[in-house]
Order: sequence, then structure tokens, then C-alpha cells
Amino acid sequence: MSISGSHRVLAGTVVLVVVACLLVTWAALQDRPTPPSRTTPAAPVAVVAPGAGDVGTARAVSSLVVLRDWDRARAGAWEHGDVRALRRLYVRGSEAGARDVAMLRRWTERGLRVRGMAMQVVALTLHERTGRRLVLVVTDRLVGAVAIGDGREVSLPRDGETTRRLSFRKVGGRWVLAAVQEVARPVASTASTSRSAKE
Repeated sequence: MSISGSHRVLAGTVVLVVVACLLVTWAALQDRPTPPSRTTPAAPVAVVAPGAGDVGTARAVSSLVVLRDWDRARAGAWEHGDVRALRRLYVRGSEAGARDVAMLRRWTERGLRVRGMAMQVVALTLHERTGRRLVLVVTDRLVGAVAIGDGREVSLPRDGETTRRLSFRKVGGRWVLAAVQEVARPVASTASTSRSAKE
């Protein structure tokens, strides 16, 4: 079938219009901002409890830093199977510390290490902060942990949210955990990720 000159011009014009529309659409998509990932946590927010007295927001935020540093130190002890380092993170005689140390020993006796522990903080409320005492109510979940042993790596299941009341004491210039108490109701929202393991 032959196409006359006028029809060839018309067909060429249609093709050019379609290509131009595609180019405009592509350019518009490139300029569109990428929607935020649903898995990306929001910026951490530290809340001061109504009964906390004259504790300011700055001290509440610094309390979140204390928690994150402690969590990272605990994750490091678990990753290296270091019982002594783990024990130093707790007040001497702490029941929570004894449970944590016993659990780590069970893992190391089986030739296992836990790497990549991260605590995603969902909520944090500061209840008390003095020079030597810190009380937080924290809702968090364990993410990213991998069990390593016999040359194999197994990702541990993603944990559900848990709320606990954590009581820290300052001993020898370091914040150590004195007590852990389960709390039935979660507190208001925030999200942050810090390195650690679950109780």
C-alpha cells in the first residue's frame, strides 16, 4: 500500500507530537519530589512527663542520647560475646543485668553471636533527670539483628513494640541501668533507631 505525500506529512506530524508529549511527561516526572519511604522513621522527639518538675526540653533530648549510647554499647557487647562489657552496663546486683548476662552466655556457649542489633525507638518520655538519676519510659522494637554461627547468618524476626520503664544511675561518670519494668500502655509517638538488643 502506497502513502501519498500529504499523508506521510500528517503521519510524521502525529509521531512528533506523541514523542513531544512523552518527553514533557518524562520531564515532569523527573521534577516531581520523591515520596518519603514508609519505612523511614521520623525525627526523634523526647517528651517531658507532666510530673517531671522543671526538667527542660534540652535535658529530655540529652536523655535520648544517653539511651542511644547505652543501646550501642550493649549491642557491641552482644556482637563480641563480651560478658564483662555487658555486665559493666548495669548497676552491680541488678536483676535485669543478671538476666541479660545469663542470656548472652547461653548464646556464646552455643557458638553464636548476634550482630546488627538496632533499637527503633517509637516513643520516649522523660520522667526524672538529676545529676545521678535518669528515669525514662520507652517504647521500642528490635530490628536488623542477625545470628552468626557455624559460618551461617540467620536474620532474627522483627520484634513487636514493647514499653518499659528504665531507671539509670550515674556511677563513676557513666550511666548504667539499674532497673527495668514492663509498662502496659505505650506512650506518645516518635521514631528513632539506635543500636541495641532487647531485654
